[in-house]
Amino acid sequence: MTTPFLSANEVGTAGARTLGGEFYTSREIFERERERIFSRRWVCVGREQQLAGGGYFLRDVAGESLILLRDQAGQVRAHYNVCRHRGSRLCEEASGRLAATIQCPYHAWTYALDGRLLGAPGMEALAGFDKSAHGLAAAAAGVWEGFLFVSLAQQPEPLEQAFAALAGKFARYELPRLASVRRIDYDVRANWKLIVQNYSECYHCPGVHPQLVKLSPADSGKNDLTSGPFLGGYMSLPAGAALTKSGRRCAIDVGPLTDEDRQRVYYYSIFPNLLLSLHADYVMVHTLWPLAPDRTRVECEWLFSPDAAGRNGFDPDGGVQFWDETNRQDWHVCELSQQGVGSRAYRPGLYSPRESISAAFDREVLRALAE
Repeated sequence: MTTPFLSANEVGTAGARTLGGEFYTSREIFERERERIFSRRWVCVGREQQLAGGGYFLRDVAGESLILLRDQAGQVRAHYNVCRHRGSRLCEEASGRLAATIQCPYHAWTYALDGRLLGAPGMEALAGFDKSAHGLAAAAAGVWEGFLFVSLAQQPEPLEQAFAALAGKFARYELPRLASVRRIDYDVRANWKLIVQNYSECYHCPGVHPQLVKLSPADSGKNDLTSGPFLGGYMSLPAGAALTKSGRRCAIDVGPLTDEDRQRVYYYSIFPNLLLSLHADYVMVHTLWPLAPDRTRVECEWLFSPDAAGRNGFDPDGGVQFWDETNRQDWHVCELSQQGVGSRAYRPGLYSPRESISAAFDREVLRALAE
């Protein structure tokens, strides 16, 4: 595919324009994103805690079904869900527990959790058959701050190196030990990029989120990550306030936070599909899964300190209900944008100065597509 459209967003913040309509409607660009972004970058696929006690789960990444698990030595693995014999799917259930092996339901080829072929009935009669040459294909897998990431690239940049700019940045929030208390999945009829762009600015908040701006002014805060794959900053809260239905905290601190942290909510996008919202009393996580140019599944989880349950004042529904309502307001305007960018009348519009992170996200998309 030719790329003359890459000039749709001017370099820099001043004068930056939104992307052309084809970025949200074109099947060709959608497939290019699948190949250049979701098949090459480190993509967030879940939480490390999902693998506890021998658990596994399946995740579709750029059209490939992967089995996420820990092997006998405790190493995180992401095996392609494809038998090396005739290509049958190995695991059918979306999640479950494995004993010591993975067995193909078709011809009973059996694999160790690390992917080695252990048994292939009848193949011993085939001269020269070497089990060591028929192990499961695997994607690169790793853990960052309790989140599982995979890359389908043949030789991806090491995860620690790719995320070096974030080393220690969120340590005080103790993300690896937080427990998932609620999850809501949303089917949003909008392109995945519109959702990230919406998350990255509060220019829209006064008209769309009246309950949010009562607690956290739309023009408050400051961005500290302003270019590259990691973007965002914080917005302010009055002392003692929290983003809950009551406006009061719904749990104890998630970690050893400062008074400054308690009067802020940090919002970061981790390119391409993780949105991380850090509150003092809980952490909200969105993971985005593009299904079509105009459709995205959004998985939203609320994480709390494992010490919060049973404490006085523990009310996770307060935070969940606040953001479920806010999320649905966002999805509505994203869907309205999706409807409009497909019009012949649409032309790239100027970003406001308060949308600089959205413009920076667009530049990262364009850079990835041009690689």
